[in-house]
Amino acid sequence: MNGQNRSDIYPGLEVDIILKKDQRSGTLTRGFVKRLLTSAAYHSRGIKVQLDDGQVGRVAWIVEEED
Repeated sequence: MNGQNRSDIYPGLEVDIILKKDQRSGTLTRGFVKRLLTSAAYHSRGIKVQLDDGQVGRVAWIVEEED
């Protein structure tokens, strides 16, 4: 699932984000959402979040839980 809708993202969710410095390469960084920084309900490039470790980026992908 992509990270363009704010309603799909919440603290504690495992996500892959793209950091500002990695926008050209598209390198993903995995972590858990600490807080949401984008207030809009939708963002075409992904909702901006802060991870538990303090890194900030836009959600590229929501990691699906395996059953």
